[in-house]
Amino acid sequence: MIDVTLIGTAALAPIPERALTSALLTCEGHSVLFDCGEGTQSAARKAGVSLMKTDIIALTHYHGDHIFGIPGLMQTMFSAGRTETLYFAGPEGLADVIATFMKLAGALSYDVGLIEIPADGLRLCELVEGWPKAAMLTSFPTKHRCRSQGYSFTLSRAGKFSTERAEALGVPLKQWRTLQNGISVEVNGKMILPEQVLGEPRKGLKVVFTGDTAMCDSLIEGAKGADLMICEATYGENEQAELAVERGHMNFAQAAMTAKRAGVKELWLSHYSQIITRPGTYLPNAEKIFPASKCGYDGLSKTLNFDS
Repeated sequence: MIDVTLIGTAALAPIPERALTSALLTCEGHSVLFDCGEGTQSAARKAGVSLMKTDIIALTHYHGDHIFGIPGLMQTMFSAGRTETLYFAGPEGLADVIATFMKLAGALSYDVGLIEIPADGLRLCELVEGWPKAAMLTSFPTKHRCRSQGYSFTLSRAGKFSTERAEALGVPLKQWRTLQNGISVEVNGKMILPEQVLGEPRKGLKVVFTGDTAMCDSLIEGAKGADLMICEATYGENEQAELAVERGHMNFAQAAMTAKRAGVKELWLSHYSQIITRPGTYLPNAEKIFPASKCGYDGLSKTLNFDS
């Protein structure tokens, strides 16, 4: 099960009903915070979610509207007595950005770690104890006016456990759970592998967060098959397509086309320009291309569960 909450949906500057860009993903009591713009803390309180259990802040790029909430959050975590390491991920230049924020935040009660996500993804349980073994965080390059990247979070699912196979192999009942978790067991001096008692892998869950980006092949590839895609949609009008490309952004229609090409299940539009006062006015521009489009708003949340 994955819980996803849009915390902020504004671009450039916060307005009363929109904090700057941020989203929280939680799985089994552990969280990844995607971007952390100004107003993230207060918007999180309004949305009814806590940022204190955040293990990783995954930054898409280093423009102010995506990162200026970090020093304040670091101070709040210190005031709350945090002792667990807070990790940061981001494109090239991360060390300089976080060093600056650490100076602003002052003394901390916890360590700060910088991580580079491997090309084949980061298994989160290897970074922080308690994450499901199947939870992976992957980054992919996006196309903005500076170096930028998006993220996909995946929770894979093993094949269905065969009690018949386990019994035929003589595996004691107390060891079934170990095999279900993908770990081999020894039975009467012989190793039993998970694949001997598990069927074909079942469909897992995937959530994608883009940050600022124009349409690009790497984004489509990174978002492929996602159950939920949170995608920037800075401009509403179809006529603003060229402007969006010029500035490294997308309009509603381009975000919808990206979702369609990637074959995602559901699209949440976000990162609205201040000139968009009523995002729903432009939603038809996305729905005509990708019907499962939704205008994101601060506090929008969803729980994703495995298919039965």
